[in-house]
Amino acid sequence: MKIAVLPGDGIGPEVAAQAVKVLQALQRDGLKFEMVEAPIGGAGYDAAGDPLPEPTLKLAREADAVLLGAVGGYQYDKLPRPQRPEQGLLRIRKELNLFANLRPVFVYPELADASTLKPEVVSGLDLLIVRELTGDLYFGQPRGIRVNAQGEREGFNTMVYSESEIRRVAHSGFKTAMKRKRRLCSVEKANVLETSELWREVVIEVGRGYPEVELSHMYVDNAAMQLVRNPKQFDVILTGNIFGDILSDEASMLTGSIGMLPSASLDGANKGMYEPIHGSAPDIAGRDIANPLATILSAAMMLRYTFNLEDAAQRVETAVRKVLAQGLRTADIFVPGTDKVSTGRMGDAVVAAL
Repeated sequence: MKIAVLPGDGIGPEVAAQAVKVLQALQRDGLKFEMVEAPIGGAGYDAAGDPLPEPTLKLAREADAVLLGAVGGYQYDKLPRPQRPEQGLLRIRKELNLFANLRPVFVYPELADASTLKPEVVSGLDLLIVRELTGDLYFGQPRGIRVNAQGEREGFNTMVYSESEIRRVAHSGFKTAMKRKRRLCSVEKANVLETSELWREVVIEVGRGYPEVELSHMYVDNAAMQLVRNPKQFDVILTGNIFGDILSDEASMLTGSIGMLPSASLDGANKGMYEPIHGSAPDIAGRDIANPLATILSAAMMLRYTFNLEDAAQRVETAVRKVLAQGLRTADIFVPGTDKVSTGRMGDAVVAAL
């Protein structure tokens, strides 16, 4: 099983190293991984003048799965847009056709008090956001900045979805719901956007093939409110690229820290890129204080979705629960009475718990 490890920028190398440490522990137990590292994002630009160097893309294509840290850094903000770290991330998603982004949102009992919401609102929360990842405003053409007829600059982007793009991610959403509580809420803005009008029509059509799944619809502004009002009403949320980007970051804070949540980006054959949903956090990079658990849990998702190693995935997830039960906390989830630990020590604790 070949894994392309792309640590990236900022805290990316620190947290990716801890996930690799966990995978190496599983290797010692008999699983056979080949892990090859390559630069992406700002590291790719520094190495080759490109946020997605050709050798990195070649490795990612040849690998069975990709484990990513994070990309981005203040020093790259003034580069031409095609050379910025984030473009490497967008391009690798597009090049590998990773159209379905799965973002689980769950609250460990030990962390219910870490949420900014009342514990009774978030205790027991377990939902999954399925976000379309290769279409919408981020990829639509035309786009740019131009001078209009009045002589002032204006920016423009194109929100566009084809029926086939909607249909394939809808199937991913319904199949995921079949493995959970069989409830799917499709989130869009069909009252004002034609793309969302088509989205709703296609989702309803696909839903007829999954009669066991209860399908509902919600406008994105209401969904944003409901996520903080009553998040446990949701099981699977299916939505487009830009809405999913915003809602998943909002949902992450229900758990107490964005540093706790993993993600999987999958193609039609379950080849995937696995990454924490947090960014590169350059302000804390190199200080050994970042939370590696989201990246470690992303590795668990890789074991489950790409390699079909459910037992190994559960072992990693159980190990994470054990270290939290032991009271170990990185700075982002620390509360008085717990033991504040470094990035490296948290990774070591998960390995020990295995």
